Amino acid sequence: MNRRAATLLLPLLLAVAGCTATPPEAAAPGRPAPSRPSPFADCATLTTAPTTASTTTPTSAPGDPLPALSLSCFTGGAPVALREIPGPAVVNIWASWCGPCRKELPAFQRLSQSTAGQLQVIGVNSRDSRAAAQSIGEDFGVRFPMLVDQGEALQRALNRNAFPLTLFIDGQGRIRHTDTSGALDDARLAALVREHLGVAVPA
Repeated sequence: MNRRAATLLLPLLLAVAGCTATPPEAAAPGRPAPSRPSPFADCATLTTAPTTASTTTPTSAPGDPLPALSLSCFTGGAPVALREIPGPAVVNIWASWCGPCRKELPAFQRLSQSTAGQLQVIGVNSRDSRAAAQSIGEDFGVRFPMLVDQGEALQRALNRNAFPLTLFIDGQGRIRHTDTSGALDDARLAALVREHLGVAVPA
């Protein structure tokens, strides 16, 4: 077969074999990969007060209000204004690369389940990637609402740089306690909630 015949025959063979010059994956460069559903709850409920929340505060000492900031929700939707979140609430600021953060997240999930209707448990993911936060949420079964603060605006406003960082917010929306002691377990978390928010955590 001479070169001219081979040149004419090659396109015919490719057509018969069903080959294409560009694979489907390469035909759309930059196409985003399908995203997985978020493990975290939607943030729409964060501005609704717990149904059986205590209106009393254990101590008479005044606390500071949450900073006047709005943070994005991990699941999307409108940003959440922190000062519009009714207490009592526990706000846990964490990152996937923080060992103590990962260790205590299951305790916060259990707190969220055992105090449903009495207390709001809210996460704030900071200095992290979305993929890493999502993986931790999936691996640890974290289901409570998650806000995102990659610019560390909340920590800067609180003048705190520690991880993990947990805020205990009373029924008037004021910070009653800021904990930076390290990974909290169930017993310590229950004691802090009872002491600073007046909410009894079921055993």
